[in-house]
Amino acid sequence: MDPFSEYALAEPFIPSVFHWRPGMRVAGVDEVGRGPLVGAVVTAAVVLDPARPIPGLADSKKISEKKRLQLEVEIKSHAMAWSLGRAEPEEIDELNIFHATLLAMQRAVQALPLDVHGVLVDGNRVPEFLRRAEAVMNGDGRVPAISAASILAKVARDREMQQLHEQHPQYGFDRHKGYPTKVHLAALEQYGALAQHRRSFAPVARILGADA
Repeated sequence: MDPFSEYALAEPFIPSVFHWRPGMRVAGVDEVGRGPLVGAVVTAAVVLDPARPIPGLADSKKISEKKRLQLEVEIKSHAMAWSLGRAEPEEIDELNIFHATLLAMQRAVQALPLDVHGVLVDGNRVPEFLRRAEAVMNGDGRVPAISAASILAKVARDREMQQLHEQHPQYGFDRHKGYPTKVHLAALEQYGALAQHRRSFAPVARILGADA
């Protein structure tokens, strides 16, 4: 059965690791920030309320910032539960970005204020959860709860990048959000790495090596 039948999707995702039944609570989980050179990787978990569907949910990368902010308010007010998780740059450097992302996803699910019966995760790998979980390729565009999670994670991380920009405007974090653009790489060359930069990422490691 389709866990999100109220959205009337043309090609709904049907879980295979658990048999969904009405009344089961399913969390959607997604991450933002695997590719940037700076800051945490941020995750979100969302349990949607079937009685309060949210129109317009989609992959956060495919909707405007204005629309994401609007949907953030609706998700937080309409969902049964939501939470954020994160792994800091130091953890990314210690574990690597893949394992740090899994850790951040675990933290998001653990932070939910209610128990869930299943977890659907965007991507092709799932962390170890206390509940049955399934990976969904392109899930942020196929599963409404994952779409909602992608929006919350994106908005949260973008806010952190805006705050970092206000502290260090010369890096242009408000524009590139920490990704390795020409502007960011040029700023790294000129100003060096911040404490928030990921030391294990090659462009940052190269700068730190040159400064040693």
